[in-house]
Amino acid sequence: MPFNNNDRVTAVTLQDGYASKSEDEDGSPKNVFLKNLNALYRFMYPYACFGVLMATTSNSLLPVEKLADLTPTFFIGLLKPLVPLVLMHIYGVAVNQVADVEIDKVNKPYMPLASGEFSMETGIAITWISALMSLASAIMLQSPPLVLGVIAWLFISTAYSAQLPFLRWKGNSFLAAVCMVFMCGLLPQVPFFFHVQKYLLGRPMEITKPLMFASAFMTCLSVAIAFVKDLHDVEGDREHGIQTLSVMLGKEKVFWLSVYMLSTAYGAAVLVGASSSFLLSKLVTIIGHATLLLFLWHRARNVDLSNNESIFSFYMFIWQLYYAEYLLIHFVR
Repeated sequence: MPFNNNDRVTAVTLQDGYASKSEDEDGSPKNVFLKNLNALYRFMYPYACFGVLMATTSNSLLPVEKLADLTPTFFIGLLKPLVPLVLMHIYGVAVNQVADVEIDKVNKPYMPLASGEFSMETGIAITWISALMSLASAIMLQSPPLVLGVIAWLFISTAYSAQLPFLRWKGNSFLAAVCMVFMCGLLPQVPFFFHVQKYLLGRPMEITKPLMFASAFMTCLSVAIAFVKDLHDVEGDREHGIQTLSVMLGKEKVFWLSVYMLSTAYGAAVLVGASSSFLLSKLVTIIGHATLLLFLWHRARNVDLSNNESIFSFYMFIWQLYYAEYLLIHFVR
């Protein structure tokens, strides 16, 4: 699981400093397959895929009330919705890369479409196949919350990226943030929570305190992810006329806005923990969020906004905060 900028293609060199010509020219089916598999792995943005998998799995455990709920049938039922989840994630990143291939040649020239590892036809095929299969697999599970969640994801992903009338919302800072709220904050959580609660555990659908906390906190964190993501892409966005907040206000203002936003969220989480009547919940929630807040400020002070590698490293750090939160939400009671 990458936590740094290792999505880039790095040449393999031998001890004498020269690339292996035989490896480069080896067109055996095995090597072609492995090369395409590696390109698909990078095409999927694995850190984001891991994030939505962790978010969904964690939130699917929130409706569990007693150990007796954790049966083999429950865990099998927990795994099934991950299929449409991964497929809808692939659709989201695929439609974005197909629409942004020219921009990515400036901002992310190492990505499979931008570098030419995948043809445009391949990218379009992945986009359509993942969309149809995600919807079909959700329908097969006969769960209205999942079907509605997948439909909402497909629509928002399309609205974010597609160059169609009234769409291409990524060009508007507010609409882009709204898209990230749904794709990172709400859709990996709410539909799957209700699916488990109603169709796996057989309980009435109801909104719980942990779900409300997770949705609110992840909404804030998702907006910060959206803002910091654009810091790395300012040059290409400006060149192609995309008016992100970073292009309009500058990197420094948007960066510190994101840090203050996250700080507010962590401060609120500490207050939520302090209000708990359970000692363990109180201690873990307060100490855990306070510690993450300290880490956030330590990293923020060392970011060089003139260096895209430094910005990307901080962006990946926020994803680590995203992962960590899905461990802490289980102590919110």
